[in-house]
Amino acid sequence: MRIAVCDDEKHFLIHLNSIVNRLYNSMEMITDLFSDGKLLLQQFPIKKYDIVFLDIEMPGMDGITLAHHLRSMSEDVYIVFLTGHIEYAIQGYQVNALRYLTKPASESGIREVIDYVIAKQNTQKFLWVKNSEGEYRIRLLDIIFIEAQDQKIVVYTLNGCFEQRGKLNDYEAKLKTEGFFRIHRSYLVSLTKVVALRGKDVSVAGGYHLPVGRTKEAEFRNALVALINKEAF
Repeated sequence: MRIAVCDDEKHFLIHLNSIVNRLYNSMEMITDLFSDGKLLLQQFPIKKYDIVFLDIEMPGMDGITLAHHLRSMSEDVYIVFLTGHIEYAIQGYQVNALRYLTKPASESGIREVIDYVIAKQNTQKFLWVKNSEGEYRIRLLDIIFIEAQDQKIVVYTLNGCFEQRGKLNDYEAKLKTEGFFRIHRSYLVSLTKVVALRGKDVSVAGGYHLPVGRTKEAEFRNALVALINKEAF
């Protein structure tokens, strides 16, 4: 898990960081400290933090403004405000803030936030993609479709594309029980990302248009209808 803490007062940064290190002594828990919101914005697309603790009252860019920028980059990041003024809570709803913690943040409050996020992440399912550039953990909820290209597959997600050597048959076997459907010999799509179906052409999130195989059309329509009926109740 990656955590970012942004506060213009150094002693508050050290205080929160020491609590996290004491509670979660693990190499999998990475905490980065920022005293300037602009620096955090520069790093956020690269580091993709899971939780961001933000001081509201900072010179230059305040925490509320910073949170709006972060939310425009990610719908998934958990934003936690650090403040002594509860009247800011209404503004926090605009960026879907998880919580407000009174400064200095208590150990119990920090533990509650992090444990909540860990529990949420443990209920999510992921797909690992490994290539020459590194290893990527991709949420199934973020996958739009997977395409077979010669000896490799390309995973199209809400956050970009990832390539890996492999066969689409293997991914179909893994994901067919997770809401994915093989519409064509070259395409495996997430049913929840389907926008429209017109004849043998399917539109999916991201503006992509994919062909539906002749032998797959009826079964694909049935799968979509079953999904719609399931979500309606």
